[in-house]
Amino acid sequence: SAVQSAADRYEGLDGLVGAAGIIKLKTIEATTAEDLKQTINVNLTANFELAQFANPFLKSGASLIFISSQIGLVGHDNAAAYAASKAGIIGFTKSVALELGSRNIRCNAIAPGFIETEMTEELNEAAIEEWTKSIPMKRGGQATEVADVCLFLGSDLSSYVTGQVINVD
Repeated sequence: SAVQSAADRYEGLDGLVGAAGIIKLKTIEATTAEDLKQTINVNLTANFELAQFANPFLKSGASLIFISSQIGLVGHDNAAAYAASKAGIIGFTKSVALELGSRNIRCNAIAPGFIETEMTEELNEAAIEEWTKSIPMKRGGQATEVADVCLFLGSDLSSYVTGQVINVD
């Protein structure tokens, strides 16, 4: 309804960001079929359906942006379902960029590293400390740092950028 409301109000859409995500840190043995299904549904299927619904409302020059993850690029132990869903976003993004490019519509993905969010607050302190040791800047990123890349990708500054995965890590 939010997409429909915006499209009606602005006579089409200039951009869209798909940013939903859940993670269940479990070994592959402990991951249930329901865990996998829920993760894929939230992280991948919802973005597919969002793009599909928004497609007829996209104006020439519009920008679709989907939030993937570094884990979708390199994997992570105890996160196979999450990694699969976020890797799916990357393939989806590249395919949509090819499909919609002839209409002058761009589609890109952002692959954040460790970003301090409600989702990462659930991790224990030892895990967070271990993770930040491997980060060159020795800190977690902020959601505003991901939002800044969304602003770039959604603006005319990126008018010739499509089908890309931008790391924010």
